[in-house]
Amino acid sequence: MKTYLFKRLLSSAMSLSVAISAFAWGQKGHDVTAYIAEQHFTPATLAAVTDLLDGMSPVYWANWLDNASHTPEYAYSKTWHYKNVDADKTYWTQPEQPGGDIVQALRMNIGILSDSTKSQDERGLALKMVIHLMGDLHQPMHMGHATDRGGNGVKLRYFGRDANLHGIWDSNLVESAHKWGYTEWQQQLDRLPEETEVVTVGGNLDDWAQKTVAISRQVYAAMPAGTNVSYNEVAEWAPVIEAQLLIGGLRLAHVLNSIYDPAYQHAKDPSTF
Repeated sequence: MKTYLFKRLLSSAMSLSVAISAFAWGQKGHDVTAYIAEQHFTPATLAAVTDLLDGMSPVYWANWLDNASHTPEYAYSKTWHYKNVDADKTYWTQPEQPGGDIVQALRMNIGILSDSTKSQDERGLALKMVIHLMGDLHQPMHMGHATDRGGNGVKLRYFGRDANLHGIWDSNLVESAHKWGYTEWQQQLDRLPEETEVVTVGGNLDDWAQKTVAISRQVYAAMPAGTNVSYNEVAEWAPVIEAQLLIGGLRLAHVLNSIYDPAYQHAKDPSTF
């Protein structure tokens, strides 16, 4: 049953990735990703994360950066929530984003977390950013087109109401898929056998980002401007949302376990993420 569930979730996302500037996920999506990750921390990782977060859960900080990026102190991070890839470009040919992008920001902050010479405050800030940005990395419209600001400029309707493509992926589709709290999302989705988890967390940030770009392109094709998104679209895309939230949480745990637990069985050199 567990294997069937995973195949259903992941095959939806993977088949799209083969065939296929605001901030996001919405609060629910980030909470789900952070909570799934927390359930996969080893004891050593949990102790290190709890220490850096002053005893708070990763869920507590999951949405912090969306607000912080609007403040003068952290305004430098505004462009860190996404990496735009236009329709006529590839992941590798898209011009570099002024101010940096989500992949660059994740790589830099993972480096800070891995550097024992950095202060507690520096590493705590980096951890809060990694928790949030690993969620955003798996939201398809965070790999959308620069020309329409990641789908913000694509106007459509959501059950007859004016909306935009980015906004409905932030929250509307998530909430329409399931009226669950973040713990229920974790309980229902997080049921993979270990051997499948190992495959899911393989690769690095560039690999993961490119898969999100591929899904983003299928979203654009399926939901052009003027589309009235309704029940059919919710049913079609819910499995993709489920898979992306689950995958994001597992990969976040994998990154942090690799940094904080020398005994972690599937550890990867943090410098290679």
